[in-house]
Amino acid sequence: MPVEAALPLVTPASQAGVLSVSAEKSAQGVDGAMATVLARHGSAPSTPGQKLYLASDRTCVGTVGGGAIEREVLSALSRMCDGKSERKHEVREFRLGPELGMCCGGRAEILIEPIDGLMPCLVVGAGHVSTATAPLLAKVGYAVTVIDAREAWTTEGRIPGITLVEGEYDVLMNDFPTRGALLVMTHDHGQDQRAIEWGLKSGFAYVGGVGSRAKAERTRARLENKGFSEEDRKRVRMPIGAPINARLPDEIAVAIAAEMVAWKRRT
Repeated sequence: MPVEAALPLVTPASQAGVLSVSAEKSAQGVDGAMATVLARHGSAPSTPGQKLYLASDRTCVGTVGGGAIEREVLSALSRMCDGKSERKHEVREFRLGPELGMCCGGRAEILIEPIDGLMPCLVVGAGHVSTATAPLLAKVGYAVTVIDAREAWTTEGRIPGITLVEGEYDVLMNDFPTRGALLVMTHDHGQDQRAIEWGLKSGFAYVGGVGSRAKAERTRARLENKGFSEEDRKRVRMPIGAPINARLPDEIAVAIAAEMVAWKRRT
C-alpha cells in the first residue's frame, strides 16, 4: 500500500487554530506531534511560522505549505505518533528535489516535536476526598475525569475545571486510556473493591485506592481469593498517598497529589 494512503486527512487551520486544537487534545490526555516551519530557502511552498499538528487519534490540522513537503512531514509526524520513531525535538531539512518528484530546488527547515498529552486519570467516586484531590491533580499534569453514579455529586461545575460523569464506571469508561491512573475513592467499601478489580482487569498502569491499612489488607485478601495474581495484588497502591499522617480531605489530597507526581515522573 502506498505511504500516502495511510496518511491522515488534513483540516485547514490558522496557526492559532492549530495551537488551540493541540492544547485541547493535550488537555484530554492525547499525545501528538507538531511541525513548525522555521525557514524557507528558494522556491519552497512553506512559509516560516506555518504549523501542522497530528494527534495520536488521527486528528490533523494546519499546513506546512502542502505538496510533497507536507506529505513527507506528515509521514514524519505519523511515525512519531505511532511510536515508530523517537519522541524527541528535531530540526529537519526538506528539499524539493527529484526524490520528492519536484525539481524547483527549494528547501525548508522544519521543527518536528512531540506534544505530550496530559496523563489520563480516572477517579471513581465524587465525594469529599475526590472533590479536594481532582483539582490538585489537574494542576500537576493530569487530565482528570471523575465518575460517580450519584446525580447530585456530578452536577456540572461542582468541581471547577474537572470533567464529571454520572453513571457506572464499568459501563461508561471501558474506552478510557489505560496508560493512565485509576484512583478509587467511593463512599462504599464494596464499590471500592469492585472498582479496583475492574481496574486491574482493564490493565490500568496505576491502580490506587483510599483507605486504611486494615482495609488494604482485606482488599488484597479478597483479590487473592478471586484468583488475582500476586503481581496484580502488588500493583494496587493502598492506602494511596505520601506518608504525611494526612487525616482531613484536603490533607489527603495533598498526599495523593505528591504520590501521583512521583509516579508520573517515573513513567
